[in-house]
Amino acid sequence: MLELAILGFLYDTPLHGYELRKRLTALTGHVKPVAESTLYPAIKRLEKADLLARTTEPGAVAAPRHVLTLTEGGRQELRRRLAEPDPRDISDENRWFTVLAFLRHLGDSAAQCAVLRRRLAFLEEPASFFYDGDRPLSAEELDDPFRRGILTIARATSRAELRWLRETIASLDG
Repeated sequence: MLELAILGFLYDTPLHGYELRKRLTALTGHVKPVAESTLYPAIKRLEKADLLARTTEPGAVAAPRHVLTLTEGGRQELRRRLAEPDPRDISDENRWFTVLAFLRHLGDSAAQCAVLRRRLAFLEEPASFFYDGDRPLSAEELDDPFRRGILTIARATSRAELRWLRETIASLDG
């Protein structure tokens, strides 16, 4: 997801590494902070694959800064990853939010709807964090107030997302 987020932010505008890291942290930092030891190797992989380019500009106060720019290949790769998200990108909430943050770059409303429909189908499947054998348990079936809280919060979040997905799909189809 880090590479997708890098491509997504650079799709909007060229950025130097520090600014890119700030934006990544704003998007995912509460879940998984982005360390320099993770970010810069990812940037180098994308650069080596000709998905982004690096230029050097004079620094405003200090040393020169490296500015990262998305190549046309990077733009195409971002759109490909958005159009064909991995199943984990659909099922994992944090990965899904990264896809959603940049889905506008896909451009084609039919392709955007196809991605949203995959998430909708996933959310419409019966699921729980807790089971009795193979049967998912509802919040009302649990005595543990903390587990009941998890399911109550998850249900409210899922209902809100389902409503938003249906409305957005209808709007894009309309």
